Amino acid sequence: MLFIVTLALTILPLVSAHGKLVSLTGDAGGNGTALAIRGAIVPGTGPNSKTEVDTTVFSKTSILSDGLGKTTGSGKNKINMIIEAMALSGTTLPQISTTQGSAISGIFHIVTTDGAGPLSAVLDPTATGKFSTGIPLTVITQIPGDKGNIAAPKKQQKQQRSVLGRAVDTLLAKRGGAANVNQSFPFKFSVPAGTVCNGTVAGLTGVCLVKIANSNKAGPFGGVAFVQTAGAAAGSAGGANSDKSSEIGVQVGVWLRMVYIFKLNVTVQKSNGRGTVADIRALMSTSYDVSAQVSH
Repeated sequence: MLFIVTLALTILPLVSAHGKLVSLTGDAGGNGTALAIRGAIVPGTGPNSKTEVDTTVFSKTSILSDGLGKTTGSGKNKINMIIEAMALSGTTLPQISTTQGSAISGIFHIVTTDGAGPLSAVLDPTATGKFSTGIPLTVITQIPGDKGNIAAPKKQQKQQRSVLGRAVDTLLAKRGGAANVNQSFPFKFSVPAGTVCNGTVAGLTGVCLVKIANSNKAGPFGGVAFVQTAGAAAGSAGGANSDKSSEIGVQVGVWLRMVYIFKLNVTVQKSNGRGTVADIRALMSTSYDVSAQVSH
């Protein structure tokens, strides 16, 4: 028995704790999600290897640090993942006003006990991932948690587990593992008045990047999402051609996403509902920069 438990631990990842940014909106409307998020195809409960594939992990605990992070399912996050994100959340990015009262709000999903609050947020007006020189945002509504940790729900703690499962859980706890939480909470951050986005991504102008994450040393965990200055699309420097290019890019992205999900569903069905992380990684790792293939 001890041998089996030891063997199981040797193949488990050292980091097994996550929380992710699943939805985002601006005070002026729009909707978005974090880069690499895969939606409902990722289960809410189950082994960490299944539930954490689209959670972004950053390399530094400081919110004011550069980079887009990475996930176990898709590898390093990339700017051109905006196409896939918009395919999931819609063709209008979260819109932020430039006046007093500008804000972003959304839902943060705590996957495991080390993926909790408090959250911090920073906005990069260049949309390049230069968060070290970004604009820190002020929290209005915070999610629960203490230094990135939260207790697992009592109902889940009482669920019956196999002898092996309980033994593995006990040893994981001793070495910094995390139990499943599977709960979502709202958050809100204010954006300083006068903040203007000046990035250009996939034919969209007036774009910013927002990084939202906790500071847990096991991660940190969170996500990166795009927002846009309200009205920027209508007044973009590219004019009608730029808008048309963006529209075509998003439409192609939606089609590609449909193909991804279809292929993944087939794979899961063939494996009797037990799709592996390798299956997901193989099907979803490719990012398509369709904007580069559309004439402006």
